[in-house]
Amino acid sequence: MRFKIILVLVALALVAAGCGDDDDATTTTAAAAGDTTTTAAAETTTTAAAETTTTAAAAACAVESLELITPGTLTVATGEPAFPPWVGTGDDATFDVPESGTGFESAVVYEIATRLGFAEEQVVWVRTGFDEAVAPGPKSFDFNIQQYSINDERDEVVDFSVPYYVTTQALVTFEDSPFASAQSLADLADAKLGAQIGTTSLDFIDNVIQPNEKAAVYDTNVDAKSAMDAGQLDGIVVDLPTGFYITAVEIEGSIIAAAFAAESQDPDQYGLLFAEGNALKGCIDSVLEEMKADGTLAALEEQWLTSGTGIFVITG
Repeated sequence: MRFKIILVLVALALVAAGCGDDDDATTTTAAAAGDTTTTAAAETTTTAAAETTTTAAAAACAVESLELITPGTLTVATGEPAFPPWVGTGDDATFDVPESGTGFESAVVYEIATRLGFAEEQVVWVRTGFDEAVAPGPKSFDFNIQQYSINDERDEVVDFSVPYYVTTQALVTFEDSPFASAQSLADLADAKLGAQIGTTSLDFIDNVIQPNEKAAVYDTNVDAKSAMDAGQLDGIVVDLPTGFYITAVEIEGSIIAAAFAAESQDPDQYGLLFAEGNALKGCIDSVLEEMKADGTLAALEEQWLTSGTGIFVITG
């Protein structure tokens, strides 16, 4: 009899254990389903929030929503005069015509305008002095583009966009120089080169070009240019924009022999200039980031600042 009672108790224990397993499994399954539902709901909420944010940002950057000097018109300032290859260059444009859309900066402006939703005729150009635009106070433009280097001092009184161009270094020499046809760093080994003290150009000579003769150092770019003009140097190294100006305006018979693919240690970065606190900056920053990501800025740089000007690029 005792044996039968034991068997019955064992059987009841097994049944209870089985029931317990079923309950645990059911609870686990329900919990997993709950977790999945919660995760899906969270993902849906996140996606909806992101879409709402994107929609709100797009609405804020619509032409009709922008705070502009003249409603419905994008007013852009540049220098007086403006020089190629930044503005008005190529077969279909004469000198200093930003409305042409030719030249690097002009092309960048019209690409920005198109992406913001402006038609070509809604872009209006005005002229300002370089220093005048940096001064504190109200502006006569929505933004200004004329090779403004972004720096902390200027940023205290105006706002800058994210960079639209990062400078490269270039060799300026004379057309009849033996180094005018240099195609490698090795070709410059015997060149006597100079640059202004404290510049990325001087560092570039010392650290990248590394000619046999130590670089000549000058207090100013004016002194370096004068030394080259007097035949004391084979060439000077400057950033590419400065090279364009020197060869176009300052030293007759000078050329940009080459630009360099190697990056400077601390290159200048150019930004669009806005009045302090201008909300337009955020919209244009987004457009410029898009243009970087999809390769548009690089393509425009190639078209107007390197291949478009016939400048050879030394890669090593």
